[in-house]
Amino acid sequence: MTQATSQQFKQNAHAALADADLQRSLGVLETNFIARRKFVADKLPEFDALRDAARDIKNHTLAHLDLYLEEYESRVVAQGGHVHYAATAADARALVLDICRKLNAATVTKGKSMIAEEVGLNDFLSENGITPIETDLGEYIIQLRHEMPSHIIAPAVHLSKAQVEADFRRVHTQLAPDRDLTQPEKLLAEARAILREKFLTADVGITGANFLIAETGTSIIVTNEGNGDLTQTLPRAHIVLTSIEKLVPTLEDAAQLLRVLARSATGQEMSVYTTLSTGPRRDGDPDGPNEYHVILLDNGRSAMLAGEFRDMLRCIRCGACMNHCPVYQAVGGHAYGWVYPGPMGAVLTPSLIGIDKAGHLPNASTFCGRCEEVCPVRIPLPKLMRFWREREFERHLSPAVVRSGLALWAFFARRPRLYGLVTHLAARALSLLGRAQGRFRWLPFASGWTRDRDFPAPEGATFQALWRSRR
Repeated sequence: MTQATSQQFKQNAHAALADADLQRSLGVLETNFIARRKFVADKLPEFDALRDAARDIKNHTLAHLDLYLEEYESRVVAQGGHVHYAATAADARALVLDICRKLNAATVTKGKSMIAEEVGLNDFLSENGITPIETDLGEYIIQLRHEMPSHIIAPAVHLSKAQVEADFRRVHTQLAPDRDLTQPEKLLAEARAILREKFLTADVGITGANFLIAETGTSIIVTNEGNGDLTQTLPRAHIVLTSIEKLVPTLEDAAQLLRVLARSATGQEMSVYTTLSTGPRRDGDPDGPNEYHVILLDNGRSAMLAGEFRDMLRCIRCGACMNHCPVYQAVGGHAYGWVYPGPMGAVLTPSLIGIDKAGHLPNASTFCGRCEEVCPVRIPLPKLMRFWREREFERHLSPAVVRSGLALWAFFARRPRLYGLVTHLAARALSLLGRAQGRFRWLPFASGWTRDRDFPAPEGATFQALWRSRR
């Protein structure tokens, strides 16, 4: 799986801004996510109180994560399941492959799992002779295109209906070439028919988990398509591939988190399917897997738990931060170059792959604060992005021009009188030079601004001077 460098991010962003189809597709964020979230949140008077409770539940769990991991494992084992710990992405892939090989599995159906994307599971299984089949409609579409998700809950939000139709005609060659695919319902029906065959023949089913319940050993997934249920009940084995921070203590805690999850993610009061799984099939069960495995991935999260990025582990993967982010709204998810886009990705990705590879992401923010404002577990995302910017600066990973500019500003900032004199002279000079037109189309050291917009000419005095005069 590729990881973008800083230069690639800039190139990706420029390409995204020039992509007319992408820009039209991203328009649905406003109507399908932002407006709907506001509508359902406003209908619930206790929504902010629930967000406080959700934050506190996650904080408590993270503070005692070792104890809850032990309790969860004991409950899963008591129900006949197996718990495996994966320190790295490679360990997680190896565990999945080992389970599949013991069952002589040829095909694997998958419910949407960002952890599977994080560890690069699909390519790994294919390289080892096992065919993975994504069953979430959005994931299925991007699998046909050999792309990463562009959104953590709407993987194909960047695509238009015409693009999906073209992909279906390209791949589903066994169907009549003159079939009608002009309506979304037709596309959905075709995908359902194709995937139904895959569900019935799969040897292993892999899902992620929205929450893991320590008191019962239960995993919970939420979907709007029902594909998660078929993925985990029809095959011979069900593998839950998730990360250690998904734990919560009790079912009651999970119920509170579910109330803020759907509202924040898709603007629903509750997802269509909320599925609880506890162990393999028992005597008398009409369906279910013969084997139940849980793979708990660390992959850098323990280090986050002990450091200043611990708050990020509260994330419940709702996607609200990216829906409301002006940067994500402009360039989409693929510009970020890895699995996790938007503000949450700007914090999480450097934690997982290193600030040297992802130092560009914390800088892809206006710091407007909308992400923190809508986060259902109140993660201080701008503060965490600022932490990464500081680390990038300390390690001399930021561009030399940026470091020199900040050093120059710091020199004057430590000398208030000199700072006031220089800014006064600069403001007066710019006011005189720009008086005729009222703006500048080019300024030295400001080409990043003037390339896309005019720079307003100052009226004369600086803010500090005006403030002093009006006191």
